[in-house]
Amino acid sequence: MIELFKKFLPVGTNTDVTNEIKAVADGILVPIEKVPDETFSQKMLGDGVAIDLQTDIIVAPANGTITMIFPTLHAFGLSMENGIEILVHIGLNTVALNGKGFKQYINTGVPVKKGDRIIKVNRKFLIDGGYNPITMMIFTQTGGLQLNYTKNGKVYGGRSTVATF
Repeated sequence: MIELFKKFLPVGTNTDVTNEIKAVADGILVPIEKVPDETFSQKMLGDGVAIDLQTDIIVAPANGTITMIFPTLHAFGLSMENGIEILVHIGLNTVALNGKGFKQYINTGVPVKKGDRIIKVNRKFLIDGGYNPITMMIFTQTGGLQLNYTKNGKVYGGRSTVATF
């Protein structure tokens, strides 16, 4: 990309760097400690970031392989070649919806590229049903790498950096 145009990209946007993990959706970053669910805020599943969704499309945060998709479509796992494993959990208590309001684009075992569509969620349906659409990116394995997290700001799915290693 021509250097002149880089200044017009949102903060944290750099599509050329491979030691970055991108946001899974458009929204506002929320520190994981502020998620209104102790499983996530107390980091029982691992450290990470949360995004207050402003979109319906959830994308791959990095190149890797989809290792699992819950039958209820509210969560999926992605493994990167470097050993980092990411659990993406869409909304709070959304497992109770049994897949209603979710659409799957990719199957388990499929390699993906950063920005590929994984799940479509009907954000309005979640909110109207009383569900919080906050979406967590939990790093369940780090492959021995030290991760540094971005804690706040507006992010764009597949483009804005939320973690570096």
